[in-house]
Amino acid sequence: MRWALVKVCLAVTAMVVVAFAVPLGLVVQEMASDRAFSNAERQAATIGPTLSITTDPAQLRKAVETTQMGAAGRMAVHLPAIGDSPPADIGDGWAGERVVTETRRMGRATTATVPGGGSALLQPTALGSGDIAVVEILVPESEVSNGVTTAWAVLAGVGLALIVGSVGVADRLGARLVRPAERLADAAHQLGEGRLGARVPEDGPKELRSAAVAFNAMADQVVQLLANERELAADLSHRLRTPLTVLRLNTASLGDGPAAEQTRAAVEQLEREVDTIIRTAREQRPATGPAGPGPGAGCDASEVIRDRMAFWSALAEDEGREVRLAGVDRTVRIPIARPELAAALDAMLGNVFRHTPEGTPFAVDVHDTPDAVIVLVSDAGPGIADPDAALRRGNDGGRDGSTGLGLDIVRRVAESTGGDVRLGRSVLGGTEIRVWIALDGRTRGGPGGPRVRRGRRKRRGV
Repeated sequence: MRWALVKVCLAVTAMVVVAFAVPLGLVVQEMASDRAFSNAERQAATIGPTLSITTDPAQLRKAVETTQMGAAGRMAVHLPAIGDSPPADIGDGWAGERVVTETRRMGRATTATVPGGGSALLQPTALGSGDIAVVEILVPESEVSNGVTTAWAVLAGVGLALIVGSVGVADRLGARLVRPAERLADAAHQLGEGRLGARVPEDGPKELRSAAVAFNAMADQVVQLLANERELAADLSHRLRTPLTVLRLNTASLGDGPAAEQTRAAVEQLEREVDTIIRTAREQRPATGPAGPGPGAGCDASEVIRDRMAFWSALAEDEGREVRLAGVDRTVRIPIARPELAAALDAMLGNVFRHTPEGTPFAVDVHDTPDAVIVLVSDAGPGIADPDAALRRGNDGGRDGSTGLGLDIVRRVAESTGGDVRLGRSVLGGTEIRVWIALDGRTRGGPGGPRVRRGRRKRRGV
């Protein structure tokens, strides 16, 4: 593309130079010729007054020698036969007798080519007797072409400079067009090879700048889609932890025996496989923000909480846990899809069963305010040991039975509405997870405020 643009500019400039320089050179050449013959006509006119007074050859010879052309040997006067006087020629002629006779007959100035080079101007001049004499001036070729060669050289230099300059400008312009296109193509190749960080500088011409903006937006969207896909795979796998927890706890009642041991080994192996799936899905995960709920997504928080508590209550009864449920006696609409809220509740309640001793009581409370819904999950367990790590996604991936995704699922669900998650000490003496679900899309704490707030007391790992 760059060389094609240079060739086009070269061809156009060359045509423009030829179209203007050649006619201009011809005009200069014509002007030099006109200047030389005009000067010859003026020199021929200087002898006119003398011819009007006398036709004596001796006197005319002296008069011719006093002129510039006569002194240079470039003037001749051809007298006709007057009375008894024969025709006379003063000076050497160059055009020939026939041309002199023809000029006298026509009565107007003529030019003739001289055999040795150059031209001769023949100017008829009227005598006092009524006859016509012819004054001949020699115009050398050097005088006719005086300055023409220099003019042609100047025009050629200017034309060459224009061509070189246009080629340079075209090359720079081509480079300005080609470089952004090459960067765009290179970034596309990198993105195709899996290097998701490839981006294009948004510069260059307007069209290529728009293409770069579109490419970067597309690359960001690809990264976002891949991140959402990986997180979805991890989250879906994490949801399997709930039934696995029930299975693991139920295997404790199987007693001893080969079948019971095999069942427990199978459950443990299944838990390890689920952990492996979650970690694999999160490997080399592009950094992306949380994906919010789709348009129109929402559910009744009270109905979902009652449903999930009915599921966990059976397990709580088996383990001798006291359960308290409050604030779910009326409809509470929130902008979260039912499966997302159910997954968040299962993650929080699963932590209670997984990380507190049997018999530890817990409670779920729902508070409905005009701008938010607050869900509190409290327990009377030992608390959380690492407050800073609990809300970081995958921080516990190295522990058996934990992938570090539980509270991260809760956090992303809350943040999708503009809310946040707080961890602190509950009134029961253990951990309290406070989920703030915004109803008006504003982040708790105001714009730019922190989305996650952590209690200063110790809490357990998840």
